[in-house]
Amino acid sequence: MDLTNRVALITGAKRIGAVVAAELAARGADVAVAYGRSQTEASQTVDRVKALGRRGGAYQADLSSADACAALVARVAQEFGRLDILVNMASVYKQVPFDELTPDKWDAVIDVDLRAAFLCSRAAVPHMRKQGGGRIINFSDWVARSGRPRYKGLLPYYVAKAGIMGLTEALALELAADNILVNAIAPGPILAPPETTAAEHQAVADATPLGRWGGEIEIARAVLTFLESDFITGETLRVDGGRHLK
Repeated sequence: MDLTNRVALITGAKRIGAVVAAELAARGADVAVAYGRSQTEASQTVDRVKALGRRGGAYQADLSSADACAALVARVAQEFGRLDILVNMASVYKQVPFDELTPDKWDAVIDVDLRAAFLCSRAAVPHMRKQGGGRIINFSDWVARSGRPRYKGLLPYYVAKAGIMGLTEALALELAADNILVNAIAPGPILAPPETTAAEHQAVADATPLGRWGGEIEIARAVLTFLESDFITGETLRVDGGRHLK
C-alpha cells in the first residue's frame, strides 16, 4: 500500500503510538489518534504529524463503549474524507490478583483490549470497502503469542491478547474478498513502563537474547511491514528480540 494521502486511525496516542503516527506521516499519511485521558500527549502526537506536513487530529473516546467506538470511526472518516488504515493499539494493562478479580474488573480489560478492536474494525470496514481495500492491525502480546501465561495477576489481559489473535485470523478470512488485510503485532520488551527500576530494566534486557529493549521504532517498522505487504493477512508477528526463546 502506498501511504501517500491515505488516512490512518490509531487508538493510542502516546509513547509507541506517537512514534507509529510520526512514521506513517513521514510516508505521506494523514493520521488521527484516539485517546482516553492523555489529551496532552495526543496533542503532541498531532503536532508531530502536522510538522511533517500531514493532517492530524486527536479524538477523545471511551473505547469500552460500543457507541463511542462507532462514533469515533465515523467522525474520523467524515472529517478526513476517508479511512484506509486502522491500528487497534489501545490497551489496559493492570495487574490484579485472582482473588480480587471481579466481573467489573474483568470487563474493564476485555472491553478495551479485545472488544474495542472488534467494534472499531466493524465500524471501519464500510469506509475501507469504499476505497477498494484497507489494512487493520491489532495488538496482541508476546506472552499470548507464545501460548504461555508467564505472569500472575494478568488473567483478563492474557485472555484478551490471546483473543486478539483469534479475532485477527477470523477477520482476515471474513474480509479477504474486500482486499482488507488484517494482521497483529505481539510486542515483547519494547518500552519499559515509567515505574520500572533500573534493576528491573536490566533484568528484562538480560532475559532477552538480543540483550536489550527494542524501542518504539521496532513496532513502527512492524506496522509498516504489514502496510507495505499486499499478501500477508491473518498473521500475528512477535517483535520481542527473541524473548520467547528463553
